[in-house]
Amino acid sequence: MSALIQARLQVAFDDFRLDVDLQLPGRGVSALFGHSGSGKTTCLRCLAGLERADQAYIEVNGEVWQDSARQYFMPPHQRPIGYVFQEASLFPHLSVKNNLIFGWRRIAQHQRQVGLEHACELLGISHLLARKPDTLSGGERQRVGIARALLTSPKVLLMDEPLAALDGPRKREILPYLERLHDQLQIPLIYVSHAQDEVARLADHLVLLEQGKVQASGPISQTLARLDLPLALQEDAGVVIEGEVDAHDAAYQLLDLKLPGSDLRLRLTHEALAPGARLRVKVQARDVSLSLADDSRSSILNRLPVRVCALRAGDNPAQMLVSLDADGTALLARVTRYSSDQLGLHEGQQLWAQIKSVALLG
Repeated sequence: MSALIQARLQVAFDDFRLDVDLQLPGRGVSALFGHSGSGKTTCLRCLAGLERADQAYIEVNGEVWQDSARQYFMPPHQRPIGYVFQEASLFPHLSVKNNLIFGWRRIAQHQRQVGLEHACELLGISHLLARKPDTLSGGERQRVGIARALLTSPKVLLMDEPLAALDGPRKREILPYLERLHDQLQIPLIYVSHAQDEVARLADHLVLLEQGKVQASGPISQTLARLDLPLALQEDAGVVIEGEVDAHDAAYQLLDLKLPGSDLRLRLTHEALAPGARLRVKVQARDVSLSLADDSRSSILNRLPVRVCALRAGDNPAQMLVSLDADGTALLARVTRYSSDQLGLHEGQQLWAQIKSVALLG
């Protein structure tokens, strides 16, 4: 993997030690994921220079930001980053527009990567420019805060749980805008979260942190499917599949999605998209059932031939987790131990995985 961001960090506190070696891709969204206290925010603050690691080497796109071996430390104000916190922290006395241009004006014109109009369009805030921050909803404030960070023309955009302070409806409001940043900008984004569904929807690369150490790091499609990681035991465990739109049935509002490198397809309820468009879906482990035979009389539209890769007992002694391969695409299934015994589940076994179309999250 060609890494744009390299960060070897060692930080010691009275009751916590961070010791990580990160190599993150130069495009897309890399998520730092883990429980509270795992070291996610400390990593982000070290990258930003807000926390000075005891031992560190940080390099971004060939530019060294810190090298403790040479006693070199680039101060935070010189690092070309955008930082989005849980709270937008807008200047209350300034309008939205003046909040946005506060940092933008400090960037030399030839260095500006994102224009004011483009940032407003990306975040859907053009109609808010004359408003003051105290008249905005939480979701609107956060979108303004993200636009403000973009307008500093960062080489890396850092987001520290930007949805944590928002309720469910506000999170659902802002997620499509974050997806738009992912799809339309070249700026790499490092996203801190402890919410698996958020990460599954946005991230390309996943770093799992636990007690200040990296437990796993890799493409999200592979990392979420690993039975040896605690992610598979969570209630919302599942895998991410990014497929190619093949067709759309307007009469039934069903979209056909071709699996990567395969002729297999998923059907899901979704609005029309152009053939060839890319779409990411999450398949929850709890929504995958297993059968010894293909039953065309079933109401379940998605029936995929799969091979059992591995099995693991769940946290609940009545459940089993099953890792599956569908012609190169990883799936997870959560079944009862009773069903596992009845089907005689074992590694290498050929089965059919069944997934309800209405259960797929696109």
